[in-house]
Amino acid sequence: MPYRLIADNISRDTVEALETLLNLAKQGEVTGIAFACTLKKMRYITNVAGNCYTNPTFARGMVAFLSDQLAGLAHGRDTDETR
Repeated sequence: MPYRLIADNISRDTVEALETLLNLAKQGEVTGIAFACTLKKMRYITNVAGNCYTNPTFARGMVAFLSDQLAGLAHGRDTDETR
């Protein structure tokens, strides 16, 4: 029986980013989080915790900066690519 390649549905870079954040949180470096997370079937969740919950103005500033970074990525893409 020949071997078949099975698609890897796990985003390894996402797992690595989350492990890094978890390790930093366990060391006391990460004091809050504001996030948007994509799920299967184009669903998503958002939430805040810790310092981002208690200081929403600061969290909004961070999220606005993230939005600017994402805009830069979107503007840098080919016009035929998905945005």
